[in-house]
Amino acid sequence: MAKPDYYATLGIARNASEAEVKKAYRKLAMKHHPDRNPNDKTAGEQFKVISEAYEVLSDSRKRAAYDQFGHAGVDPSAAAGAYGAGGANFGDIFGDIFGDIFGGGKANATGRGYAEQGSDLRYNLELSLEEAVRGKTVQIRVPTWNTCDECRGSGAKGGTEPKACHTCAGAGQVRIQQGFFSIQQACPTCRGRGTVISNPCLKCQGQGRVQEYKTLSVRIPAGIDNNDRIRLAGEGEAGLHGGPAGDLYVQVQIRDHTIFTREGADLYCEMPINFTVAALGGELDVPTLDGRISLKIPSETQTGKVFKIRGKGIKTLRGAGPGDLLCRVIIETPVNLNKKQKEILQELDDSLKKEGGDHSPRATSWFHRVKLFFEEMKF
Repeated sequence: MAKPDYYATLGIARNASEAEVKKAYRKLAMKHHPDRNPNDKTAGEQFKVISEAYEVLSDSRKRAAYDQFGHAGVDPSAAAGAYGAGGANFGDIFGDIFGDIFGGGKANATGRGYAEQGSDLRYNLELSLEEAVRGKTVQIRVPTWNTCDECRGSGAKGGTEPKACHTCAGAGQVRIQQGFFSIQQACPTCRGRGTVISNPCLKCQGQGRVQEYKTLSVRIPAGIDNNDRIRLAGEGEAGLHGGPAGDLYVQVQIRDHTIFTREGADLYCEMPINFTVAALGGELDVPTLDGRISLKIPSETQTGKVFKIRGKGIKTLRGAGPGDLLCRVIIETPVNLNKKQKEILQELDDSLKKEGGDHSPRATSWFHRVKLFFEEMKF
């Protein structure tokens, strides 16, 4: 029976890079590994074919021979003479790739004391804009794993002890024959520990650790921005069997502010003013994060005008100096007018119309362009 094409087996192009070869193999191997498919009788054969393809394509010399001569170039009988004992250490490659399948850690030479690094954790911390700008120290309560005091970390029920694994005889590793290669991997029964627990501790369910909570003090630097992260090394999930702990990442979320919108170092706000102040000018109290300041509004101010107040923004973590506060004017049309007020506005409108369009240059210009448009289109 003809062997399948190795490139087709991994689903990659013939010019695929080494990283693409490894990525494709890792994905397929995790999918078809026999330990992950105990009820699929074909998984073992599929896994064998995938591994054989990767063994050839991951080695530059074997891949070159395969590209030139096909399967004949990597025939086991020829390969032994061509590459001898100096060939690639496929066991090391296999162990590296399948670290995730068997927990992400690596066993020592004997397989005993198999250590697994703890997972990284994330804590979402919500802050107000003022807290983010000024910085503060906060106390957070996070879950953690501590050694079980019932079994003292062994994972076995009181009065019992872990026993040597019957699959690997306590070595923590097993060998699998892949064609003419012998592959060493972590034992699937004990996951590389070398021991199994027949009577697990009731308190920790055989893990040797229990989940509790701890309180940490976190310093929030002034100027921190939305979605910034603070890394607390070693404060993540505790490792298994002596493995190092993961890290804790505090993810900052800043609540929406009632007045300001932040963009980097600058602050933005919309400032409504009545049309008399916009027309005649005046002064307004404008809020900043440092207190109120007086802003002079010149006469004839139009809606959309932006006033920049320098240095009243935010000093960011990575910036040299504070940003600016930008206030955008929104001219508000008065509502709920009484009869007298309406009469006054009507008198103003009549007076403006008598004097021509000098008082509304934009409107006059716009209506002129509209007139020309209608004439051109012959509406």
